[in-house]
Amino acid sequence: MVVIGNEWQFPLEDTLFVFALESEAADDFNHVNRLITGVGKVNAAYELGKEIWRKRPALIINLGSAGSNHFKRGEVVCCTGFVQRDMDVRGLGFELYQTPFFDLPPVLSHGLKYPGLLEGICGTGDSFEMNHSTTAYHLVDMEAYPIAMIAKKENIPFCCLKYISDGADGGAADDGEGAALERGGDVFGGPDSAFDH
Repeated sequence: MVVIGNEWQFPLEDTLFVFALESEAADDFNHVNRLITGVGKVNAAYELGKEIWRKRPALIINLGSAGSNHFKRGEVVCCTGFVQRDMDVRGLGFELYQTPFFDLPPVLSHGLKYPGLLEGICGTGDSFEMNHSTTAYHLVDMEAYPIAMIAKKENIPFCCLKYISDGADGGAADDGEGAALERGGDVFGGPDSAFDH
């Protein structure tokens, strides 16, 4: 059973754990429904769409790494808001981060709150952010927005937890995937320990 707070319970067998990379899952999630999407928004959307068509989950949990100069390296953040940080059509009169002619606001709100964790807005884009200076979002990744958007459109409960691996600054590439990603599974502790509270 996956328990999130006092009000949400889902059968483990009906929960889909979504990662961008195999190294983020390590071996801790081998015995559950897990999906490795690959890097980037298109890969995440394509792979999740295929998986939902194959077997619709009761809950989607996205676990992975993110950069931030707002949160400290090593912290785990529960994302409840999502922005497409590379969507900029202001030249045509649209608001920054707004997708033209789309029925969702620039900041997508969809995510269960995980008790005891910090909360933030995740900026997703198909670039490796090395100069994060905006206050519109608190952490950066490359997959969470389409996962959250698809979950919302499909009316599937969603939980997104990100391990802060770097400062989303000039040293981000040096921090990079490396040891931080290898620790991903250890940080989340696997579904048996991380979500049964």
